[in-house]
Amino acid sequence: MPGTTSTSSSNSQPPTTYSGRSVFGQAPTFDLETFSNRDFVVKDFVESLSDSAVPPNRKSGPANQTNAFDPKPFIRTFENALNRMVEISADLEHRENELSAAVRRAEAQHGRAMQATKSDLDEAMAKFERLDTSLSANDHNSVSRTVKIGQRLEELDRQRIRAQDTKFLIQCWLEVSERGELFMLEDIRRQGGGEGKVRCANIARQLMKISQRLDQQSWPQVNGAPVHVNGVNGGPNAIQKKRPRHNTRELIEKFSETLEKDLLKSFDEFYRRENFDGMHECAKVLYDFNSGASVIGAFVNQHQFFIDRSQLITEEVGGDPESWERLADPDAQAPGVEPSLQALIEEVKVVVQEESAIIKRAFPYAEQVMTKFLQRVFQQSIQQRLEMVLEKANTISSLAFLRSLQAARSAISTLIDDLKTHGLIETPEPASPQITMVLDQQFDDLFVPYFAGSTYIEREKRNLEELYSSLLFKFTIFHSRRRKAPTTLMKSLAKSGSEMLASARDAYVERLDSSDLAPAQKKMLLRIAGLKDAENAKAQTEIEVSTEDGILSTTNTKRMLKWLAEAVGRGLELNGGNETARDVSALLHILISNMAEIYLETALDAANDLAASQETVTKSEPDLSYVPTLKPAITIMHLLSTFIHTVLLPLAGSNISVRKEMTRSTTQTLENLENKVNNILQHTIDVILNWTSRLLANQKKTDFRPRDDPGSIQTTYTELLQTPTCQNVYTFLSRLHPLFLTSVTPGPNLTAFLTELALGFRALLFAHFQKFPVNAAGGIMVTKDLTKYIEVLRTWELGEEFEQGGGGLEAVMEIGHLFVVGPEALRERVRGLRDKGVWEASVLRGIVGRREDVGSVGVQSVLGML
Repeated sequence: MPGTTSTSSSNSQPPTTYSGRSVFGQAPTFDLETFSNRDFVVKDFVESLSDSAVPPNRKSGPANQTNAFDPKPFIRTFENALNRMVEISADLEHRENELSAAVRRAEAQHGRAMQATKSDLDEAMAKFERLDTSLSANDHNSVSRTVKIGQRLEELDRQRIRAQDTKFLIQCWLEVSERGELFMLEDIRRQGGGEGKVRCANIARQLMKISQRLDQQSWPQVNGAPVHVNGVNGGPNAIQKKRPRHNTRELIEKFSETLEKDLLKSFDEFYRRENFDGMHECAKVLYDFNSGASVIGAFVNQHQFFIDRSQLITEEVGGDPESWERLADPDAQAPGVEPSLQALIEEVKVVVQEESAIIKRAFPYAEQVMTKFLQRVFQQSIQQRLEMVLEKANTISSLAFLRSLQAARSAISTLIDDLKTHGLIETPEPASPQITMVLDQQFDDLFVPYFAGSTYIEREKRNLEELYSSLLFKFTIFHSRRRKAPTTLMKSLAKSGSEMLASARDAYVERLDSSDLAPAQKKMLLRIAGLKDAENAKAQTEIEVSTEDGILSTTNTKRMLKWLAEAVGRGLELNGGNETARDVSALLHILISNMAEIYLETALDAANDLAASQETVTKSEPDLSYVPTLKPAITIMHLLSTFIHTVLLPLAGSNISVRKEMTRSTTQTLENLENKVNNILQHTIDVILNWTSRLLANQKKTDFRPRDDPGSIQTTYTELLQTPTCQNVYTFLSRLHPLFLTSVTPGPNLTAFLTELALGFRALLFAHFQKFPVNAAGGIMVTKDLTKYIEVLRTWELGEEFEQGGGGLEAVMEIGHLFVVGPEALRERVRGLRDKGVWEASVLRGIVGRREDVGSVGVQSVLGML
């Protein structure tokens, strides 16, 4: 309509505009935007139409309020509004139709475009399938070309990234060298995150290399000359030209320190919160930054285990005094590992296994961290405690030190095996080769000081020498008094008995007084030696010894072998390897020196001297008290031989020359001992036969030629069972068999000894009965005596040698038959004895010649046969 204005305000009621004066007001104009407004309200719209339909002259004055209501303005206003709304609705419908048509056209166009795109996609898929088929059908060269294309693309991508990094690196260098700032790196560092910090670390490291090359003035000079970097020496002039305006080294180092402290602080915070992912990220960055040395050091040094152990390491080694005493006692069982060391080993096992799981999760280079942690555990905690325990044991005794060393090594070896089996960072699999190598190396390093060179075997030798000398002290003192000449033990001493005694005593006592011996060890050695204390022993003019002290004892021998066996087993466990043969050889020499030379030879020499002295005894029965020494001596020799051939010689098999030397020494020693025993037995046979010959010499010449007078004394002899001389010989010989049964082990040795003794006695009988004339009645007496002699011999264990040559016991009995039979029977017996070769002709002639009827023709004819 003319004369109207359009309104589209934010108010809900559209304003109304009038033009000219009319009786009925005109309706306000509006358009589509009036109804499209977000604030449009129907009620407000109707009220605005109603207000516009009331003429102004009707709105004022109280007089006008009484006028009748006139509806016409309202009707016209609303009719006009309705007509306008119809126009707007028609316009809106027209626009909607246009938009719908446009939508239909757009949908049709989109459909055609989608169809075209689908066709293109189908065509592309077909081409791809044809290409794929073609590539699959091609030979290896085609595939290789495809791979090369991919590699080339990867190389180009790497070059692009390298170029970007190079550009950024140059920008950072320009920034630090020209402006003395590192804002670009600081921005990356503050952004946080592992990748950003890794990049910061890499760039800082590269900037340091650039500074070392281009800013040599920022770096210290060597011996007053400029530092040559990669073979380049810029020279003073070049340095002045290229020298940056700022000290780049200090700036980069300061940034690096800040970055490192930041990372270490973050790592520590993550560790306290058990944030393993955060620890892993920080550890990775620090590894790229400085190979992880700082974070590994921080992790290991600040570990609670080492903090607690550093406070406990100063504690003294305690333990039960009784346990230390048993540790020093060679006859007692070793108590095992020292308690504090054992507790540490068990704690280490738990801590290392638990910590390995944390290390595996927190570090990308877990094996390297585990290596450092293990080195710190062994080199600080275990090594320090081990040294303290061994120092304490060394103050007790040499044996306590060796036993403690063995127990500690065994316990730590078990710990190593448990850690290997657990696997640590490889659990549940066994430990990796590198971790295994580290564990083995740490184990070896712990004990290197105790096995360097001949340190260990010298300790073992010194310990055995001290124990053996203590055990044999009274034994050697006892025998030094008996011997007129020095024994093997006393070769270095004076020859007089008093000087030998004093020297042996003083040498041992001075050793006990030596400052090298610990008080506990001194007490133990005195106890083994049977002495009260060193002072009293030194003050005594004579050491009190008894006969028992000089007797061989299998108990002491077993103690000596037990001590040596313990040393051998300990040596195999502790110092086994290439030196085993030489170590065993050294121990063999100690055993031979003490058990064979000092112990056995001394006792056998004493017995041999006593046996030799009894050969000249004529007035009294010989003293055979030395004979019981033979059985323990033979037993000890057997034990010695068995121990050497069973234990020592097989251990030297790896070294042929050492084994030959050991075999030679052993053979020579045993042969020497056997010869001494044989000499004693031979002396004993001589003593027995000498005394038997002495008894037989008491035989009266009339004992075998009694008179026929019934009242004579000789006649009464025939009524006896044997002559007095036979009875004395029988009594003497009958005591020998039980003595030798208890002195010589039943077997070949005893049989050979008794056989040789019986042969000698038979020879004495043959010679004896060639000295006395025998009549018919005396022949009966001879037969009785021979029966008694044979009775003794039958109780002995005689060998085949007695039966050979001499005819055995029957040949002895034939002596009596030769005296009692008549001449004809005598001829037959002599011919039988001669033909069998049992007796020699001279023996037969001597015996037959003692017959009283030797002058008769029959006896003379028998003698003529011989």
